[in-house]
Amino acid sequence: MAEKEKTRLISERALGIKASITMSITAMANQLKKEGKPVIGMSAGEPDFDTPESIKQAGIQSILDGKTKYTPASGIMDLKDAIVTKLKQENQLDYTSDNIIISCGGKHSLFNAKMALLNPGDEVIIPTPYWVSYPSQVEVLGGSCVYIETKEENQLKVTPQELEAVITPKTKLFILNSPSNPSGMVYSREELAALAAVIVKHDIYVISDELYEKLIYDGDHVSIASLGDEIKDRTIIVNGVSKAYSMTGWRIGYTVADARIIKAMSNIQSHSTSNPAQASQWASLEAVRGSQEVVAKMKQSFQERRQALIEGLNDLPGVSCIEPKGAFYAFPNISSSFGKRCESGVIQDAVTFCEYLLKEQLVATVPGSAFGAEGYIRLSYATSMDQIQEALKRLSVFMNGLT
Repeated sequence: MAEKEKTRLISERALGIKASITMSITAMANQLKKEGKPVIGMSAGEPDFDTPESIKQAGIQSILDGKTKYTPASGIMDLKDAIVTKLKQENQLDYTSDNIIISCGGKHSLFNAKMALLNPGDEVIIPTPYWVSYPSQVEVLGGSCVYIETKEENQLKVTPQELEAVITPKTKLFILNSPSNPSGMVYSREELAALAAVIVKHDIYVISDELYEKLIYDGDHVSIASLGDEIKDRTIIVNGVSKAYSMTGWRIGYTVADARIIKAMSNIQSHSTSNPAQASQWASLEAVRGSQEVVAKMKQSFQERRQALIEGLNDLPGVSCIEPKGAFYAFPNISSSFGKRCESGVIQDAVTFCEYLLKEQLVATVPGSAFGAEGYIRLSYATSMDQIQEALKRLSVFMNGLT
């Protein structure tokens, strides 16, 4: 079959989805590992801890109890009710089960929410650095991405002035991520209130991605939806169990929003995935409703690793890193290395920096360009302290060897 005819087999929508900018680096890291090389992975987007035993047992017990059939497409009522209680006690938010849908992970929740809201041509405002799937999800649905390039002097957070400056009659949605992946930045109550005023003034929606809410190291998490009825009506909260409870493979996320939006998302979900796996839902019920002591222990470990990694990065020549306030990522600025030479060649951008670092020092990182922020790299501290210390040593050798 001719290449042109092959291309015609694929939808324009699918062809418009960009391949991951990190694919070549991931493939290189995997090959080096196969060769037995001691690669240190600093690119993981998931906790390195096991799922807590009580949560695993709840999932196992549900299977033993015969809970292996379909559930309502939008999720089991027990889990929805537990989330209602959680939102009231932890976030000072009053919702009912009609305001909640359980989906197959946070990514699925985000996609369904955008599908329920966006029409072709609608504009979605996305601050950089952003989580990698935000733009692709908008574009595959026919929306248009409008980016705000945040500044280090503002802690890589968008200001209300920057937000208002890009709002147009076509603006439908603003995406807010706090704590942020990849920067780890957290918005304060005052900062959120200022953004909320702009959102309400221009009558747009905001998706508040709160997947990392339990991993904040200074202060408490504030949901923008808790800052008054007007902003609550315009907020779609996306959360889940993957990050806080080390349950990435269980694939459970949830969305909290106006009942009309949830109903639209439920209709979409009923014709695509239908319900999330029932055992995963019962395990998630234990996560949300059970003891939170294990979360506190994981958070303490992350906090110790964060301190070691950030101090080590800021000691490196030509590297600067704002201290992350949440999540488990560091996002250092390495742009001073551009134009300099290492054994592998001249560093041209964040991608070549990551490629050469992996090739020469066997440290796997993610280029900031994957998150819309050239000049940065992302390192995950969801790994052991020994690995972090060794990675810092190798980074030091790499940076000190640049000419």
